[in-house]
Order: sequence, then C-alpha cells, then structure tokens
Amino acid sequence: MKKAKHFYLKKMAAVSLGLLLCAAVLGGCGDSGQTAGNPEQTESAAVSSELSPAESTAGPASTEAEREPLSAENPAGPASVEAEREPSPAENPAGSALSEADRDPAVIRVGSLKGPTSLGLLHLMDKVSKGETTDSYEFRMTTGADELLPLMVKGELDIILVPANVAAVLYQKTNGGVEVIDINTLGVLYMVTGTAELNSIADLKGKTVYLTGKGTTPEASLRYLLDTCGLEEKDVSLEFKSEAAEVAAVLAENPDAIGLLPQPFVTAACMQNENLKVALDMNEEWLRVQGEAGNGMVTGVTVARKDFIAENPEAVAAFLEEHEASAAAVNEDPAAGAVLAVEAGIVAKEPIAQKAIPQCNIVCITGEEMKKALSGYLQVLHDFNAELVGGKAPEEDFYYLP
Repeated sequence: MKKAKHFYLKKMAAVSLGLLLCAAVLGGCGDSGQTAGNPEQTESAAVSSELSPAESTAGPASTEAEREPLSAENPAGPASVEAEREPSPAENPAGSALSEADRDPAVIRVGSLKGPTSLGLLHLMDKVSKGETTDSYEFRMTTGADELLPLMVKGELDIILVPANVAAVLYQKTNGGVEVIDINTLGVLYMVTGTAELNSIADLKGKTVYLTGKGTTPEASLRYLLDTCGLEEKDVSLEFKSEAAEVAAVLAENPDAIGLLPQPFVTAACMQNENLKVALDMNEEWLRVQGEAGNGMVTGVTVARKDFIAENPEAVAAFLEEHEASAAAVNEDPAAGAVLAVEAGIVAKEPIAQKAIPQCNIVCITGEEMKKALSGYLQVLHDFNAELVGGKAPEEDFYYLP
C-alpha cells in the first residue's frame, strides 16, 4: 500500500511539473502561443502552401497516430519497448568505453521539432528504419516544444532537440535535471527584401523591419545586433506580425520592405517571388560584431535527461557519433537530405528543401566549443529578458562535458 501511494504521488508530481513547465514556456517565452518565439517555432506558421501542412498554425499537431516511433527491431513503428530497456552494466559504473559488440543495446527515445533542428537527424532516422544501428531508437516529431517538454519531465523521452533558450528554461524548471549534449543548429535568421540596399546592420537606420516573435529570441537577437552597431531603439522601427506568412505578404506587396525570416521560409518566399533576395545573413552579422573571439548565433540544441546519461553513458556517446555523422551527411548531399526532409514532413517539396538545407547551418558541436558558443548566446538573451532563459543563466552542470 505504501509503495502504491509513493508511486501515485511521484507520478502526480511529475505531471504537475510538466504542466507548470508548459505554462512557463508558453506564457513567458513565446508569443501567440508559440514556444519561446524562436525561429524553430516560427517555422510552425505557414509562409505559403509550399511548406508542409504540419508547419501551418491552421494544421493539426503531430499525433502518435500520425507518426509511430521507429526502432531497429521493427522499422514499421512498434509500440514502446520500455520493458526491454536496460541500464549500463554495473561492472562498468564509470562509463568506460565499451565496443559496440560488448555492451547491451539501449532504447533511446528522441523527440524533435518539424524544422531545421530535425534536419541533422534525417540520415540517422533512415539508418534506424533499415536496422543499421546498434541501439534502438524511437523518434517523435512534433510542431511545438510544448508537446515534448512534459514527456521529458515524466521520463517518457530521453533526448530532445529544442530551441536553445527552451533548453535553459527546462534546466531551471527541472532543477538542473537535464544537460545539453550538443548544438545542432546555428543561426537560421535572414534579412529579406526586394529592392532595399543593405550591406550591414548599420544600414537599417531609418528603416522598418517586419518580423515575428515580439519579446522573444528573434527580437532579442536583432536588438543585440542593433545595439552593438550603435543604433538606438528610435533609429529602427520594428513592426511585428503574428506569423511568417504575414511578413512574406508585406514583402510581396512592397519591394522596399525589409523582413526578418527564418529558414526554410526564406527559401520558400524567394522561390515564390523572384524579386525577393537575401540581404543579410544574421549569423554572419552576429559573428562580425562578436569579433574573432566571438561565437555565432545558436538556434537549436540537443538535451538529455541526466539520469539517462548516468545510466547509459555508452549509448549517449554512440548517439553523438551518429548525430554528427547524420548532420555531416545532410550537409554533404542536400539533394538526398531533401528527399528525407519531405518524407519526414519537415518541408513539403524537395526543391525548397534542397535549396534551404545549406542555409540552415546544421551542425553537431560538442564539448568546450559547445559550452563557449551556447553560454555566450544565452547571456545575450538573458541580458535582454532573463525570462527567456528561465530567469537566470544556467549553471556549469548544464553543459555535458564528458
């Protein structure tokens, strides 16, 4: 009886924490119901019919009926095999390296979003569907981070790929229960225009910029760049729209207008309107103001539960190797990646995906390099609005440094 009561209380606590977390992310970090208002979430709004229905605010969120988890044992998508999952061997408590043949395969449950941060997983997903990995993987792809976070809190997901600031919020809400194991996507924001001449951020003086995400990461990133270039708030007018489609519509109507858009919406908009062009790569502008010792923008990171890492150190190391190889593969062959992106429902048409992939800055950065880039980026967000990162900057144990 006591065990049952203890289990019930523990389960209720986990569910309550998940609900609080969702409320914090949706209320403090997003606009119009979008988690954290970052480029990944902005992509969930349709810029045009060229993008997949799942990326539309009018489209339904992914459900388990729409996408069954994949695993090496059953590529068709079996139900969870949680009962088969075993922790790392007790005789190897320090997590010393074992060969793939010497250790028991793990079941790794991975959640991600329909956007750039999932592009680096595509080749790994393909390998899993063919049974070519040592470990078994179950993938769950959704349109919003608010669908993934409660599952992470309840221990129903082991690894998730989310916007950088959402990872920081999750760390605070779980009292340090997660770690970032890699950066998966750098900057995906671009200034798009028809006829306006822009060679640098300084050229925005006296102009109006149309964008989404008021009070969230796109605005924070832009205001940081404006400030470092000596421009005050009165020098540049920011006109906020509820979704990327509205920004694209303004650009189509007014050739002189300037819009801040994320990939792959940039590519879709430019392919639909040949008069549009990319004027500024915000990642390059970020690097320019940061200087030689600086870091680029960070869009997406990969987060793992600390208890999962402790129980499965070899599986985490294997995942990082697979993720790095998968990210490299999609960058090396955008055409093949485009086919997989369409199959996964991330982008609706291959031509858009093929052209957008090289502009999405897909990476797999780990260790000290990851920590340096991510901590610097989060500090910028913190200085703009501390609530974007959960109220305070994460501690040292936020960064996975094996």
